[in-house]
Amino acid sequence: MIFLQIGNVVIDNPVVLAPMAGVTDKAFRILAKEQGCGLVYTEMVSAKALTYKNQRTFELINLEGEMPPISVQIFGSEPSIMAEGAKIVEEKGASIIDINMGCPVPKVVKNQEGSALMLQPDLAAKIVERLVRSLKIPVTVKIRKGWDENNINAVDFAKRMEASGASAIAVHGRTRCQMYSGKADWEIIKKVKQAVTIPVLGNGDIFFPEDALRMLKETNCDGVMVGRGAMGNPWIFKGIITLLKGEKKFFEPNIHDKISLAIRHAQLAVKYKNEEVAIKEMRKHIAWYFKGLPHAAKMRDTVNKVNTLKELEEMLYNYINKM
Repeated sequence: MIFLQIGNVVIDNPVVLAPMAGVTDKAFRILAKEQGCGLVYTEMVSAKALTYKNQRTFELINLEGEMPPISVQIFGSEPSIMAEGAKIVEEKGASIIDINMGCPVPKVVKNQEGSALMLQPDLAAKIVERLVRSLKIPVTVKIRKGWDENNINAVDFAKRMEASGASAIAVHGRTRCQMYSGKADWEIIKKVKQAVTIPVLGNGDIFFPEDALRMLKETNCDGVMVGRGAMGNPWIFKGIITLLKGEKKFFEPNIHDKISLAIRHAQLAVKYKNEEVAIKEMRKHIAWYFKGLPHAAKMRDTVNKVNTLKELEEMLYNYINKM
């Protein structure tokens, strides 16, 4: 099994859970770790909101009881505020600080944050330099292929981030303008890997364990970062690790195992959040767990009427019993 090292942080394996807003909360991170994921990322966190001591934002960086290493991803565009927010995160126990330079969402981009920073490499470099000077833990950056097809600058941008002190770069093989459409360009991940000496994490279109092995082979990247492929499918991490160990095939869990994991997910969600909020958020997760299963449309409809953990458990146990 290959291990991964980012700065002074040694990670058991090169399998990484991508940061996803509304998905990679505490409950999901715990599940991913249980499935063998080497490094997990939090949802992206506003550095400015951290400096304002926003309570909801502080809940996003509650790492208590979780197994390290954990990377906390922050976003913003003002070096001093980013450094102040990062310092708070470091004090809360993060293993790594990641700077979001890849989010394509309009409300983030319009503030010159997320992937908009790829259009401002000087500012991006200042942010990285400021954080590296301010922190004891490694600073990493998550980027995209570029802004659009006329602005493919991932290679030069990655070199600039390395020169500014970044300890690793994650590359999503799509432009900002592609959002999540089309096919991820793994060739750009390979080019970034060839251009820098720090670890490179490849991100984009890993939906099956075999995809991860193919990405490692085709790009020579140091680690694979799984995003949407893990939604409703946390066992993808176990599958990737099984193949990395040289075992021929990973056998996906059966329906009973899948629904049992969905129940555990819901129980964890309620443990760490207000029940009403947790169950509402679980509705989308349950829809993902049911993808490809019998009566999926009916179950998606039913789960939208559920308001308590008890009701959700009954619904899911009834489903299992009828299978």
